[in-house]
Amino acid sequence: MPVESVFPQLEAVLPGVQKPIQYIGGELNSTVKDWDACDVRWALMYPDAYEVGLPNQGVMILYEVLNEREGVLAERTYSVWPDMEKAMREKGIPQFTVDAHRPVKDFDVFGLSFSTELGYTNMLNALDLAGIPLEAARRTEEHPIVLAGGHAAFNPEPIADFLDAAVVGDGEGAVLAITDLIRTWKAEGRPGGREELLFRLAKTGNVYVPRFYDVDYLPDGRIRRVAPNRSGVPFRVAKHTVMDLDEWPYPKQPLVPLAETVHERMSVEIFRGCTRGCRFCQAGMITRPVRERSITGIGEMVEKGLAATGYEEVGLLSLSSADHTEIGDVAKGLADRYEGTNTSLSLPSTRVDAFNIDLANELSRNGRRSGLTFAPEGGSERMRKVINKMVTEEDLIRTVTAAYGAGWRQVKLYFMCGLPTETDEDVLQIADLARKVIKAGREASGTRDIRCTVSIGGFVPKPHTPFQWAAQLDAEGTDARLVKLRDAIRADKNYGKAIGFRYHDGKPGVIEGLLSRGDRRVGKVIREVWERGGRFDGWSEHFSYQRWAEATVTALADTPVDLAWYTTREREYNEVLPWDHIDSGLDRDWLWEDWQDALEAAEGGGAEVEDCRWTPCYDCGVCPQMGTEIQVGPTGVKLLPLTVV
Repeated sequence: MPVESVFPQLEAVLPGVQKPIQYIGGELNSTVKDWDACDVRWALMYPDAYEVGLPNQGVMILYEVLNEREGVLAERTYSVWPDMEKAMREKGIPQFTVDAHRPVKDFDVFGLSFSTELGYTNMLNALDLAGIPLEAARRTEEHPIVLAGGHAAFNPEPIADFLDAAVVGDGEGAVLAITDLIRTWKAEGRPGGREELLFRLAKTGNVYVPRFYDVDYLPDGRIRRVAPNRSGVPFRVAKHTVMDLDEWPYPKQPLVPLAETVHERMSVEIFRGCTRGCRFCQAGMITRPVRERSITGIGEMVEKGLAATGYEEVGLLSLSSADHTEIGDVAKGLADRYEGTNTSLSLPSTRVDAFNIDLANELSRNGRRSGLTFAPEGGSERMRKVINKMVTEEDLIRTVTAAYGAGWRQVKLYFMCGLPTETDEDVLQIADLARKVIKAGREASGTRDIRCTVSIGGFVPKPHTPFQWAAQLDAEGTDARLVKLRDAIRADKNYGKAIGFRYHDGKPGVIEGLLSRGDRRVGKVIREVWERGGRFDGWSEHFSYQRWAEATVTALADTPVDLAWYTTREREYNEVLPWDHIDSGLDRDWLWEDWQDALEAAEGGGAEVEDCRWTPCYDCGVCPQMGTEIQVGPTGVKLLPLTVV
């Protein structure tokens, strides 16, 4: 039976809401397929506003991978703003997809991609608007399988009560395998109902189904153990890893938004994974090993993507794009190919020690010369050794001097506050560093007309990193350090006015810490916050620390744990962590030893963990455990043919 579009109801409320265009659909390269011609149907959600969700590469890739399949349909849905939510509740309009405006509850799978934990309340809101029971245990065969993915899914426990399943790792192959499994189950007549389908997913060893695992607690609140409650369900769930990125050249037809979004460009992922070994970086740890896309693969994706979209900027994406073994040839080849056009290239935040002026000049040859962003992360040399970000002050000054001397006028430096073992003095050294950057820039450029912006985020310890055991700095401590730093910058008469200072207060970071390292008991907190009106917690204008703090007290009242227990408490080696049964491939003992090395580095000792792309293996465990390997160049191939556009 075809599913009715809710657009006739929706159309009547659109004139009364902000940015109605975000709910219309019909974007260039979007896909609407015949409902009855498909037997497996996915609703994909990035749980944030359209302007943030549409450019998300993960959702865009899965949308295209699924829609390429015969008999498979994928549509997109995003979080609706409060004014639209009010109208939908008043008129009885359910959560809908933007492609064909079909109700989300009618799909087989409702897949959510979480890059941040602060989207959890938006998930509950979408489920409620869709008419899907919040608790997985209350759903029937009529409801879709609610499936989570993305980086936050590496600890799915805080939302375990609301999830039917979670997938960790790369999604491309995973969604196709899940699709095949659902198709077979439906073709057989849905034997065993919803429970049997979830059991078949769990048996693969690559899909986590929370209902098949029991969690026992010790009297002091720590976890005693997490164990399967059904035969045939594995003790640990392994991540998916896609090898040979050239076989997955997605998105081939990137979506072009109708409304303004946070990224107005076409993006190509040039490699996946990172082995730099920064101890704070969850993304680098959980996406190992490094897999580079070939120079010709990148060239083809850029060529097809520009033709399909009409964009004038190409973002070369990865966790550290300048580390691609052939980044110089990639940049030069693309700059040559698009010489004389308005097509510009951009790299996201660049490592200080991987940057060079030749590369920067190639990137800006055909377009505007925007500011450069570098991320030293730690203010002092001592802190950079603790976090294994081995960038010296000399490296930074040399790099920015070259940039200012070559004509750049704006440099942005990104740091973190609240790192393990950090002191006020470590943070105040950020002001000294910024002053030296401006001084060097003025000397190199011969002008006072230069800027350095210092941007600071609060550190949040994340699962599957060496800092997963660390205590988090509380909000008051973070704010006090940032005020001292701000005052130190402003007090400088010579350089203060040339230094911009951007920071967020410490409160959102504490809640992110609760959600990132929480266990199943935190689910009650999330629900309590949502019931009190919590939405869009990643947006400062919608976030309420008081709401979260009060909800935590209420929801955890009958437990021995509280907000501080989850955030500012240091963990011991023998504590069972909520995500220990999720296998990212990283050896737990290796992570612990690296944490001990960080503590030794704080005292002047500890060994640097070098990048295993270029050095012998450090035994992190990923390659042998996951049956993978590092895939890097150089290939010796140039970006040919060099047909100038």
